[in-house]
Amino acid sequence: MGRSSLAARLIAGVSGAALLAGAALVAGAPAASAAIQEGLGYATSPAQPYQGNPDPSDWLGSYVVNGKQVWCVQYAFLAPNTDEQYRPGEPLKTKWGTDLPADVAADISYLLLRYTSTKSADEAAALAHLLHSWTAAPQNPGQLTPDNTFRTIAYDAAFHLPKLPPGAQQAVDRLKADATANHGPWTTKITKPAQAQVIGTPATWTVEVRNAAGKGVAAVPVTIKLTDATVGGKSEVTLPTTAEGAGIDLAVVPTGANPSLSISLLSPADRPVVQQAVQLNTQRVVSTGGEKQLTAVEKTTAVTAPGAVKVAKLDAKTGQGIAGVQLRVTGADKQAPAVGQDGKPLVGEDGKPLVVTTGADGTADVPNLKTPQDVCVTEVAAAPGYEQSFSPEAPPVTCGKLEPGKTLAVQLTNTPNTPTVPREIPAGDAPVRTAAASVSGPSTGLLVSLGALLLLAAGAGGFLVRTARGKRVVSRSMRRDWGH
Repeated sequence: MGRSSLAARLIAGVSGAALLAGAALVAGAPAASAAIQEGLGYATSPAQPYQGNPDPSDWLGSYVVNGKQVWCVQYAFLAPNTDEQYRPGEPLKTKWGTDLPADVAADISYLLLRYTSTKSADEAAALAHLLHSWTAAPQNPGQLTPDNTFRTIAYDAAFHLPKLPPGAQQAVDRLKADATANHGPWTTKITKPAQAQVIGTPATWTVEVRNAAGKGVAAVPVTIKLTDATVGGKSEVTLPTTAEGAGIDLAVVPTGANPSLSISLLSPADRPVVQQAVQLNTQRVVSTGGEKQLTAVEKTTAVTAPGAVKVAKLDAKTGQGIAGVQLRVTGADKQAPAVGQDGKPLVGEDGKPLVVTTGADGTADVPNLKTPQDVCVTEVAAAPGYEQSFSPEAPPVTCGKLEPGKTLAVQLTNTPNTPTVPREIPAGDAPVRTAAASVSGPSTGLLVSLGALLLLAAGAGGFLVRTARGKRVVSRSMRRDWGH
C-alpha cells in the first residue's frame, strides 16, 4: 500500500508557506516517465488517516513492476512505478529498521514462496494485509494516530481488515494458518526400495518434503532427475507432492547397474529478502523472497532379470521322460557352481554344485539364476534301465547361455539297455535243456522201450483184425490146409 503522488509525500513533510512552495514546485515538475500499475487486490475506503494523505482509499494488493508481480513492505511510502529501479536484495526488516522475529520471518518467506504467483485477488489482498501487519505493526499506540506522517504512521490491521471483501478476509486467516503450519526450514527425504532392484522391472521410490514440524508439505513442485533409470520413459520429470502433503510415489524402472535419483526444489528462505528502491521515499518491495534451493540424492544398484533352466531327461527311443534322474548344475567349466540371482554360488547342503532330480514327467527346474551366464547340466549317475549307455568318465551333459528374464530349455537323452535272451531257463530244482542244447544218439533203454511198444502195437492190431471179421464157416479143404 502506497501513496500515488509525490506531491502528497512533499506536502506531508512541510507546513505553512513551505507547504505552498513545495506544492508549487511539484506542480511545475515534469510528468513521471511511467505510471503506477496495480495488480491483483482491492481498494478499501476510507483510507487510513495520517498527515498529508489525500487518497480516499488504500490499495491492498500487488503492483506490477518491470513485468513482475510484487508487494510493498514500507507502508504509506510511495507506490512504485512500472519501471521503478531497485537495488539488489537485502534482509527484510520492519518499517522501523528492526529485525523481524524469527517466526514472522519464516512465515513471510513461506507466503512469498507459495503465493506470489497467485491469480486470486483475495489471496493477493490477504498477502498485502499480512505483510503490512507484520512489517509496519505499531511499536506503541501513538503510531496509529492521524497526526503521524507517512514515515511514522503504523499499519492499523484492525482498521483495514473489516473493509476487505469476505473472501479476502477468509484468505487472511487461511494464509496465516498455512504459514504457521508449513513454514521452513524444510527438509527432504528420498526412500528407495529395500529389495534388490532388477533392470527393466519397476519399483517404488518415494520423495517427501517436510516442514519445520516434520510433516509433509502439500503441492510442492519437485524436479527429479534419474541416472540409469526412468520414470514413465523419461529421465527427468517435475511432479508435485500430493494435496494432502503425502510424498511422491515414483515407479522407477532401472535401465543400468547403478540407478540414482536426484531432486531439487525451492524452499522458503531462512530470512525473506527485500529490494530497496533507488528513488527516495518509494516503498521497498518483495516478490519471491529469496527462496532457498534444496537438493538430495539417493543411489542403489540393480541386476539383470533372473533366468531359469528347465532340463528334460528323455528316453532316446520313446521320447518319454525319465523320472528320478539326478543332474548337477554348474558353470561353463562343468566344475564350479552356477551363480544364483543373489550373486552367491548355487550349492547344495554339502557345499558342492547343486544336484536336482527329475520329477515324474522327467523334467527339473532351476529358477532364480543370475544372468547372463553359461550353465551346464550333467547327469550324475545312470538311471535304472539305462546303465549300458552311461559312462562315468563321460556322462551325458548339455550347456547353454542364460539370458535376462528367460528360461533356458535343455534336454538329455538316454538309450535304454538292450535285453539279453537266457540260454537256460530254470524249471523246478533240475535244469532243463533248451532246444538249442546239443543232443547225443538214442540210449539203449530208449531203444528197448521203443521195441516193446512196437510188439504191443502189432499184437493189438491182429486182435482187432480178427474181431472185425467175426465168425466164418470154414470148408473142409481149408481145414485140411490148417492140419485138421
